[in-house]
Amino acid sequence: MKFKILFLVLASFFIRFGAQAQCAMCRASVENNVSNGETSIGAGLNNGILYLVVMPYLMAGVIGYLWYRASKKKKAKLQSH
Repeated sequence: MKFKILFLVLASFFIRFGAQAQCAMCRASVENNVSNGETSIGAGLNNGILYLVVMPYLMAGVIGYLWYRASKKKKAKLQSH
């Protein structure tokens, strides 16, 4: 059972699905600005997307580090007694 779950989780990282999930208004705005030679809105939109992508991984990393540090302190406390 654990092998099946592990396999499904690992397989989900390697399977890619195409998605068209872009707001029509955002796309039209960026296309109009790029055609007029202005790329600042597109760059700002890209920065926002990168921010949204990085935040969950950063939060998971911080929580994982705090969990590791707490378990290390707990293990050291148990060994000292």
